[in-house]
Amino acid sequence: MRQFAETGIVAIDLANTWDEYLDDPERLPDVSELRRFCRELGVGEEGEIDADDLAAVRGVRERLRAVLTGDPPERTRALARWTAELPVRAAVLDADGVPHLRLTAPEGAPPAERLAVRSVADLLDLAASGDWERLRLCAAHPCQDAFIDRSRPGRRQFCSTRCANRAHAAASRARHR
Repeated sequence: MRQFAETGIVAIDLANTWDEYLDDPERLPDVSELRRFCRELGVGEEGEIDADDLAAVRGVRERLRAVLTGDPPERTRALARWTAELPVRAAVLDADGVPHLRLTAPEGAPPAERLAVRSVADLLDLAASGDWERLRLCAAHPCQDAFIDRSRPGRRQFCSTRCANRAHAAASRARHR
């Protein structure tokens, strides 16, 4: 069983819960998998999670993937629009004695809202760390996994060697036809 917390960044791990290479691409097929996702990523499981919550989280995933599509300026505008629609609170947290501003969902918010707010906070953290330009979607069709390009030149196109190998093999076959 593949774990959900592959990057530890909720925004990326949530966006990657749809995998075109699987026989059933939906990695959140039921409520128990949504619970496992929340537990692995430390998003919390306040209250019961039901089928409506699962549908709402899938909607958040689609909105998140829409935000990640496009170049960085488009992503910034899409992220700003999405953030304006969310019930976001600002909380000051203690990080080793230093105050740290963090976006949070309201107390008792449903899982979809908690995941949406956490995803927005993660994307803002990525932007603040200088990785906004290196946040990409995989160029291998049909894969659309999100990843952060940590390569030195910053020109990585594929989320994994699996996708790179498939894309290169397809290009080679096309050239030799």
